[in-house]
Amino acid sequence: MAEIVSRLEEEYPLADCTLDWGKDYELLFSVRLAAQCTDERVNMISPALFERFPTLESFAEADVAEVEKYIHSCGFYHSKARDIVACAQTLLAKHGGKVPGTMEELLALPGVGRKTANLILGDVFRAPGAVVVDTHCIRLANRMGFVDTKDPPKIEAALREVLPPEKSADFCHRIVLHGRAVCPARAPKCEACCVRHVCRFATGN
Repeated sequence: MAEIVSRLEEEYPLADCTLDWGKDYELLFSVRLAAQCTDERVNMISPALFERFPTLESFAEADVAEVEKYIHSCGFYHSKARDIVACAQTLLAKHGGKVPGTMEELLALPGVGRKTANLILGDVFRAPGAVVVDTHCIRLANRMGFVDTKDPPKIEAALREVLPPEKSADFCHRIVLHGRAVCPARAPKCEACCVRHVCRFATGN
């Protein structure tokens, strides 16, 4: 893990979330929109959405059907719009309009699972030990040899055991970048991989 972390840091020095956001709740909502959708697509529609609903209060008061029109191209727009409006209402009613900073409070928000909660904890609160298990993380953690499971909670726990806590959030962002650029689901480019010498998939060990 130390070698992989070091090599990925060299390969991807900027380990930022690829979703565009300004306010904390904008990241929360964008992550919800990104479910079964690309970050690129979310970044295309989010500016108009956040311009139409510029405050948390405006989201809380929004007509779900109108929100659906702005996010239609992201897929699953009925449930996503409903969750976003309900989440805004919950943030105002229970958290003073602030995104909470604990796993338990985040998981209690509409539409928020462990992946989203860990992303918020890592990117907004810079909490050590935040491990975001998305499709790239699932694929690469298995290929590299850290796990033999597709179960996100098990992968999260396994990675948390071996990752330096202060590097875990950035590592997960770099895994996404590496998964897109070098290690896609089909035809991984092992010859161009910076960690091929310690990857179980590439070495066959």
